[in-house]
Amino acid sequence: MILINLLPHREARRLTRRRNFFLGVALSAVAGLGLVAAGLSGLTQLTSVQEGRNAYLQAEILRLDGQIKDIASLRAEIDALKARLQSIEDLQTDRNVPVHLLNELARMAPEGLQLKSLVQTGNDVLLTGVAQSNERVSELLRNVSLNGAWLERPELIEVKSTLADFSARERGRVYEFSLRLKVRRPASDPAPKRPPSAASS
Repeated sequence: MILINLLPHREARRLTRRRNFFLGVALSAVAGLGLVAAGLSGLTQLTSVQEGRNAYLQAEILRLDGQIKDIASLRAEIDALKARLQSIEDLQTDRNVPVHLLNELARMAPEGLQLKSLVQTGNDVLLTGVAQSNERVSELLRNVSLNGAWLERPELIEVKSTLADFSARERGRVYEFSLRLKVRRPASDPAPKRPPSAASS
């Protein structure tokens, strides 16, 4: 027996195919929206985590800035204290300089030479005196140049011959001189050195 289907099977198949297509499109759209929502949620979470890290880093930067300011102020205080300490040490050294200068000049001056005045201005010393001969002045210059611990760079300004009264009945020729010296400060107080002429005399 032969069966003939007279129903519109092509239309039914087309409807089924269309229904399946729209169902697939709807499922794809739902899956896409789910993926987009999951991605947005992940990005939001990552953004919030990064914002938290940024806030932590900003707080740490502010804290470190405060510490850097404290360190800078401490360094400024340390530098100020060092400057004060250096000033005190300079004052202590300068207080003893005249004593060292007089002591050294007493050792350096040869016999037959008399010092009249000593004027110190900063590191410059102006020295005037009277000597029996030019050789005595030269000897003083040589002693300061070779053996001076607190004095250096002697520079002769003037030597002039003049008559002087040694007593009521005796007159003689002397040499008035003036010279310029520089003061130097050794690292430590030097041991007394006797000039060669003093040792020989």
